[in-house]
Amino acid sequence: MVFMSAHEPHTELEIKLAFLEKHVHEQDRAVYEQQKRIDLLERAVRALSERVKNLSAGGGEEDEMPADEKPPHY
Repeated sequence: MVFMSAHEPHTELEIKLAFLEKHVHEQDRAVYEQQKRIDLLERAVRALSERVKNLSAGGGEEDEMPADEKPPHY
């Protein structure tokens, strides 16, 4: 029969708690990094959407050629 001292269960709980705190910290960091990436991608999508709207509305750059126009060498 194995006898445990009164402190052993507390030590085991402290070890588990330390592991869980580390895990929560790592998860928080991962979520933070993912949110930064999502924000960056959302800005890129908005910018691209605006460019598509401008191009389809004919509001492109002056030196840009419309999609249905032949190049000048034809």
